[in-house]
Amino acid sequence: MDRVDFLVIGAGIAGLSAAIRLADVGTVLVVTKEELAESNTAYAQGGIAVAMGGEEDVALHLEDTVAAGDGLVNREAAAVLVEQGPKRVEELLAWGTAFDREDGELRRTREGAHSLSRILHANGDATGREIAVSLLRHVRAISKIELMEWTTSVDLIVEDGRVVGATLLDGEGGLRVVYAGAVLLASGGAGQVYSDTTNPAVATGDGIAMAYRAGAAVSDMEFYQFHPTAFSAPGAPRFLLSEALRGEGAYLVNAKGERFMERYHPLLELAPRDVVARAITREGMDGPVYLDMRHVKKDLHARFPGISKFLAGYGLELGRDLVPGRPAAHYLMGGVKTDVHGRTTLRGLYAAGEVACTGVHGANRLASNSLLEGLVFGALAAETMVAERAEGLVEPISGGEVAPAAFTGVTTEAATERWISELRGLMWKYAGLLRDAGGLREAQRGLDALAVTMPRGVFRRALEARNLHAVAEMIVASALGREESRGAHYRNDFPLRDSVARHSVMQLGRLEFVA
Repeated sequence: MDRVDFLVIGAGIAGLSAAIRLADVGTVLVVTKEELAESNTAYAQGGIAVAMGGEEDVALHLEDTVAAGDGLVNREAAAVLVEQGPKRVEELLAWGTAFDREDGELRRTREGAHSLSRILHANGDATGREIAVSLLRHVRAISKIELMEWTTSVDLIVEDGRVVGATLLDGEGGLRVVYAGAVLLASGGAGQVYSDTTNPAVATGDGIAMAYRAGAAVSDMEFYQFHPTAFSAPGAPRFLLSEALRGEGAYLVNAKGERFMERYHPLLELAPRDVVARAITREGMDGPVYLDMRHVKKDLHARFPGISKFLAGYGLELGRDLVPGRPAAHYLMGGVKTDVHGRTTLRGLYAAGEVACTGVHGANRLASNSLLEGLVFGALAAETMVAERAEGLVEPISGGEVAPAAFTGVTTEAATERWISELRGLMWKYAGLLRDAGGLREAQRGLDALAVTMPRGVFRRALEARNLHAVAEMIVASALGREESRGAHYRNDFPLRDSVARHSVMQLGRLEFVA
């Protein structure tokens, strides 16, 4: 049994940003399921949205964020995001993050629903990777931070209503109990709950599921953002085709070669993501939908080296060929309910980044606000944890239960993979981009049937299966309860938006909607 001052679960931008600050006052253990560079942060292509142009730019960034969120944005959280963003990005620059420049000035591009160009990028289309590398370089130099790779979180430990640590599964299959004065969830999203996703394999909703099982409230789980353009070819992965492509002038054309976005939104290809994703889905019923950059007179290979390299493997080239794309699950706006300081509804537990729900994204995240969210709210959560550290380390009371009873017995790896594949297909078919009551009830029946054959055993994929099932149940229940269409949540049977904006909140098996 180990004791640390702070336990951080997740090593993306939110977790590392927090760890740097926590190390100023105590020992920090950062755990991650794979190698440290493997996170949703590292896969972020387009960039980080930040208003570096003064007060007017900040004000416009706030209004763009609120507008994209379709009436559900927590304005206080959004104001914190855009106002603190420039300071946090300046810290990244001081830590050596090399954003792209032109004539010495930071280069900025524009993406969907932004009123002006404010997206910083690095190495063309590898912004997240550059940020992750620079943060890791800084973290590795801090002696009070221990980094633990290839470690899966099993469950949080709760004693007397307070989270006091977590049970972990290390890379050798051994269980390790860690007690901490405070625990930060920074474990990212849950894109793997869907069969089509841009997320890496680690994004299985672990933090959300663990927090919910521990008794924390989760919010807005029905709002899953589907990125409009993931590469679509038989047998190919759903590789992200960054929104920055459309920011640089790409058109969307249907199987007839027609641009179609004028039928759906006045901002055309730069409309909010939910609008573009649904438009592509509808146009795609009659054949493939393509990104067309043949008219763009720029060095697209230099601007998008990562995307260009990927497409070359399929014999395609930006500026020469039509590139097939379709929506894929990309970002969860909901998550563990927190205030703007990272506090959850459980004492001792904090959350930041995609695992958390501050309400900053509302019903639909503004493009490239996710990296900024992790950076800003990771730092804020750490500051709160430091300020509340006066409670000191929590000594174990009962010692906790190391191996949950649900994991007696063992399911084979192959059977576990089949089970997960069935769940992901079920979610894509019935709880994806376009929803209705009949499909959502079918999803519930399917999830109930899968619960009976839940994979068992204390190994990573069995743990992930349990977490994916919990997240799927939350998404479906919240989507069925929200009888309106708002942002990323679209109901064919309730196509209109309610006059009152309400958040869904789930806790201890109860679902309610609150204004």
